[in-house]
Amino acid sequence: MEHTRDSGPVVTKAESGAPDPEGGPDTPASQLGEIGRQAGRGLRWSVLGNMVMKAGSFAMSLVMARLLVPAEFGIFAIALAASQFVIYINDAGIIAATVQWRGKLEEMAPTATVVAITSSTLLYAFFWVFAPYFAEMSGSESATGVIRVLTAVNLVYGLTAVRSAALLRRFEQDKLTKANLVGFLVTAPVTITLAANGAGAYSFAWGQLLGAVATGVLVVLYARVKVGFGLDRAMAKKLLVFGLPLCVTLGIEGLLLNVDSVIVGDALGAEQLGFYLLAFNISSWVPGLVGTAVRYVALPSFSRLAEQGGDSVSEGVQRAIPLLLSIVLPFGVLLGVLAPAVIGFLYIPRWEPAAEVLSFLSVLMVVRMMTALVVDILAAMGATKATMWLNLGWAVALIPSLILGAQMGGIRGAAIAHAVVALVVAVPLSVLTMRRAGVVLGPVVSALGRPVLGGVLCAAVTVTLVTVISDGIPFVHLAVAGGAGLLVYVLVVVPQAVLKQLGSRVTGLIPARSR
Repeated sequence: MEHTRDSGPVVTKAESGAPDPEGGPDTPASQLGEIGRQAGRGLRWSVLGNMVMKAGSFAMSLVMARLLVPAEFGIFAIALAASQFVIYINDAGIIAATVQWRGKLEEMAPTATVVAITSSTLLYAFFWVFAPYFAEMSGSESATGVIRVLTAVNLVYGLTAVRSAALLRRFEQDKLTKANLVGFLVTAPVTITLAANGAGAYSFAWGQLLGAVATGVLVVLYARVKVGFGLDRAMAKKLLVFGLPLCVTLGIEGLLLNVDSVIVGDALGAEQLGFYLLAFNISSWVPGLVGTAVRYVALPSFSRLAEQGGDSVSEGVQRAIPLLLSIVLPFGVLLGVLAPAVIGFLYIPRWEPAAEVLSFLSVLMVVRMMTALVVDILAAMGATKATMWLNLGWAVALIPSLILGAQMGGIRGAAIAHAVVALVVAVPLSVLTMRRAGVVLGPVVSALGRPVLGGVLCAAVTVTLVTVISDGIPFVHLAVAGGAGLLVYVLVVVPQAVLKQLGSRVTGLIPARSR
């Protein structure tokens, strides 16, 4: 997880528990509007920051794909799987507990800091010892040192967890964005320089670690939460009662996202894992850009809606889910259909085997983004046990499916297993947990009709044009088939009134003499 922060504590009436006796500007309706404005501002900053970060990461990946061979990517994938799993459980759920804390931040910060640092330190010590066994289990003993370096990133996250949560809580994503950008400006040159000098997979690990340190320093400076250490046992218990079930949930989520690297590496070796990792990274572009931004604001936003009571959460869900699906679905469709063209256009020929994996991981991409939103909504409602059962059910179905898929169909089989389990298991479980939490989902079903229809037509148009176009140049497929498919989707999904309004604005920008 990346970092976040703010300039000073702001305690609203909802946080302090004080009622508004006059029902004036702090009535539920006005509070709901204010939450929406704050969330919108935070989302804009998150999206902007992620756009810049993803553009930079994309450029760096193009360079690294030419400096490293697939086997070195595979070694890094093994280390990344260990690090990403740890990061989900690193702070014992303290970030989420801090974001939704109903009292004053200053009262719980010292205890929360001690709990987060203790948790991250113990986990790092465990993985330092466990690293050789994890590397051997994943099919590459040479990954041991890379694992030990990369998992040190989580020590930084533990030290800054409460400060990151303070920024999220106060919707100060602008400061978080700046801190992450500075971290990337450290990561990129370090990684590329080390790779150019033969450091192999270690180049990724050291670049990530030094970038995390730079980001962490800025997070502490921006948060302006007094650095203090203390342990109030009653408060620690309260934090852990909320945080540990969510920690288990996120740990299972980390398992869901990284167990495929272990299984593919063990069954097929580091080179095939390198192809798989490249495809998985491409399928993560949209979740990294849009999904991360949404998660920065979803938990604090729905936490505030949950404080309002009534139907506030249900109304928020009925708006958020169709909107998010409308945004991510065309990217999933186009990425799945045009996977060979994407790989062919962006990378050198030796990476072509990644295309058959990408076609199926695009399905997983869409489901991942929707289920991540569901987890954040449930966590904001305090239903952390429900999130745990959601991810646990998914994991129980996924692990044997991945093993069978990899053995029968190689990296393509593993990707198919991922996509099938996501659709058949994860989606129904998400609906069930939301309904059991009391969220009214009826209006969501009808609102999804237009995006789904648009996705089907987008796929049909794109596939037809790819088949018709005889020119095998990847850019032509992306521009012509992809452009036509996206246009069809927009015409079906975006309301005509919105399209007319946009058309009027564009027309208004054209000088009168040229019309």
